Amino acid sequence: QVQLVESGGGLVQAGGSLRLSCAASGRTISSYTMGWFRQAPGKEREFVAGISWSSSTPYYVDSVKGRFSISRDNAKNTMFLQMNSLKPEDTAVYYCAASSVRYYRPTMSASGYEYWGQGIQVTVSS
Repeated sequence: QVQLVESGGGLVQAGGSLRLSCAASGRTISSYTMGWFRQAPGKEREFVAGISWSSSTPYYVDSVKGRFSISRDNAKNTMFLQMNSLKPEDTAVYYCAASSVRYYRPTMSASGYEYWGQGIQVTVSS
């Protein structure tokens, strides 16, 4: 079993930055595909970014390309999401997720991930 805990969320003004962390425990995540999803009120959970087990293939949803950057530190069993130039439409609960499947390109489907964090609120004010 893998336990995931997100941190780093909060309230920020539009144009600001936040860095989310996802700390894993229970197993090393070095061989896991990792992803970030978000869910805004009244909307479905959507893929934001993912990174392959080898860190060679980050992938982003179009709406965050050029603004968000996903990375991982396998030595610390932690994944990060650097979010810059935040917009009010980025407001959501953000979830980190892990998959034991070694996707070449991280899957955008939530069903492809077995382990989930509890989520953390990110609020961007205009």
